[in-house]
Amino acid sequence: MTVTIVGAQLGDEGKGGIVDVLAERADIVVRYQGGDNAGHTVVVGGDTYKLSLVPSGVIRGTVGVIGNGCVVNPETLFDELDTLRDRGLDPELYISGRAHVIMPYHRVLDRAEESLKADDDIAVGTTGRGIGPTYEDKMARRGIRIAELLYPDELRTRLEYVVDYKQRLADALYDGTDQPSAFDVDQLFETYAGYGDRLREEEMVIDAGPYLARRAAAGDQLLYEGAQGTTLDIDHGNYPYTTSSNPTAGYAATGSGVGPGVIADGEIIGVIKAYLSRVGEGPLPTELEGDLADEIRDRGGEYGTVTGRPRRIGWLDLPMLRDATRASGFTGLALNHLDVLAGLDEVQIAVAYELDGEERMTVPSTTQAWAACEPVYRTFDGWPDADWDSVAETGIEVLPDAALAYATFIASELDVPLAAVGVGPDRAQTLVLDHPFDD
Repeated sequence: MTVTIVGAQLGDEGKGGIVDVLAERADIVVRYQGGDNAGHTVVVGGDTYKLSLVPSGVIRGTVGVIGNGCVVNPETLFDELDTLRDRGLDPELYISGRAHVIMPYHRVLDRAEESLKADDDIAVGTTGRGIGPTYEDKMARRGIRIAELLYPDELRTRLEYVVDYKQRLADALYDGTDQPSAFDVDQLFETYAGYGDRLREEEMVIDAGPYLARRAAAGDQLLYEGAQGTTLDIDHGNYPYTTSSNPTAGYAATGSGVGPGVIADGEIIGVIKAYLSRVGEGPLPTELEGDLADEIRDRGGEYGTVTGRPRRIGWLDLPMLRDATRASGFTGLALNHLDVLAGLDEVQIAVAYELDGEERMTVPSTTQAWAACEPVYRTFDGWPDADWDSVAETGIEVLPDAALAYATFIASELDVPLAAVGVGPDRAQTLVLDHPFDD
């Protein structure tokens, strides 16, 4: 059986914690898109693990697979693995040979383009980690794949072609760069052939699709982990203020090499934060300012796992969640951070928008129209703070009444049942109401 985890908003919904909780019954956790621009945090007994490439299930000892839909910075990959090993874990991790490699010139060009856009006030707010330029090279058929790091002659040939192209691009558009080493074929070859040696020694590179098919046929439970969120999807999100890949559930098949029926026949869990947060630019119709935003930001620790940037804060947005539910076909919801809103006199949910005098129940397809939307709010009573450890231990029936009403309203509006509720960052603070691997 498969379970796919998808962010239903703008990323930072707490997907890593949900993956960690559900991985207790999984055999394999598969990361199917994105790169080290993702930030997944897992808290176990007060110990915090911050991951950006390694699938979150490895904290449980579950086998991890990085699929072909990902872009991979080998330096980040090995730093994460070494850090986990230093903390006493021994991850069993494999990576698709078809995944594309983030190179230093990708990061240099990413930052240069973002700087140029900022001068014209059209910056997207990328992490500067080379994600977009790597996917761009993939689509232009000039990328370098993980498997090519294992074959020095092929790697050298690919580098000699693409580095010359990238150097010309940097010179023409950005007046060169101050990082010549990022365009030094000899240095790049030595470094990345070395990564290839380590990948070979640790027997990490696999053909992910056949491997996953064999494991599924043997009866193993597969958990698919998406990064970022639906409103950042390159096709279905708030373009151009998006990531460069598809976090939605359909890409779990493409990004791992299994058929779409495999994903569709399983469970698809949409992860929701009880409010909104966003890193980077772009519209946010329910955005909050001032003391209230600061209070929620500080209580929720709303600072980027990868960038450390303070996140923008907004009320929950149902039009956004309706789109996410449609795009991925959620069969269950995981609602996180209910505890963060405790103590407020009232909380609000945008149940619709007004645009040009008409009511809209979903997000417009253009950024300009979305920015012009005025939220139509429904106000809910706030709920008191609670002993959240006790709530998590006892069950959803002891949630404060107003918090339960808030959660059940969201599920009812989306017509998707609650599968889990998070009332704190620790693994033990997630209430699993309907475990998807039980179905």
